[in-house]
Amino acid sequence: MSQPLPVEFKHVTKRFGDSQPVLSDITLSAYPYEFVSIIGPSGCGKSTLLRLIAGLTSLSEGQLTVFGHPTTQEAGDLSFVFQEPTLLPWLTVRRNIEVMLRLRHTPAALRRDRSHQMLELVGLADFADSYPRQLSGGQKMRVSLARALTLQPSLLLLDEPFGALDEMTRDRLNEELLAIHKRQKWTAFFVTHSVAEAVFLSDRVIVLAANPGRIVHEIPIDLPGPRTAGTRHSSAYLKLVADVSRLLRSAESLATPPAV
Repeated sequence: MSQPLPVEFKHVTKRFGDSQPVLSDITLSAYPYEFVSIIGPSGCGKSTLLRLIAGLTSLSEGQLTVFGHPTTQEAGDLSFVFQEPTLLPWLTVRRNIEVMLRLRHTPAALRRDRSHQMLELVGLADFADSYPRQLSGGQKMRVSLARALTLQPSLLLLDEPFGALDEMTRDRLNEELLAIHKRQKWTAFFVTHSVAEAVFLSDRVIVLAANPGRIVHEIPIDLPGPRTAGTRHSSAYLKLVADVSRLLRSAESLATPPAV
């Protein structure tokens, strides 16, 4: 029997109260280990889509399954990386990384072993006993990512995690994220406003239009790996960025003005 897909939307609509739908008739599947980026104009429901997958908000119509099961707030095989690192300032880096394991009552020895692995993975082993105030923005996002990965998820949701960082730091973290993805082999949904970031990271880019949020384009990203800093100078990459940018502009023109 075939394995269930990591994520499967079937004609999903989400509205809050009696207002116009935030998302309308979303049909979308993600495949094992696939890296999917979601782009679109502000207000098109990108973050809401991730929150539906995580079970942080309920759908209004349609069906949504994660690994074959309806989403719930107790979804156990996924982790979420938010726009802000949301680190606890009174805890060290190591203790911040262990927070989710503590909430799950993981034994201390396993917590320490797992946090050490994640510190090594994100290149922060020398900062284990530092506090968030002593870290740069990029380092804080590495801690946030490490915290999410301690749960060893099969599905990772990332909501513009690098949006507030400078371009050089973002590019470096993109490269590190792909290296981690190759080693750990989870499925990813990544929300971003950056076409260049979406193309660099993804196997597929989904473009949403707004009012209501709906899928208007799906673009396969056929770039060879491993993707490195040099990939950004390749003609294939630059062409894909130009093509996806054009489709994004077309999606912005499709937005229906919200009802007054």
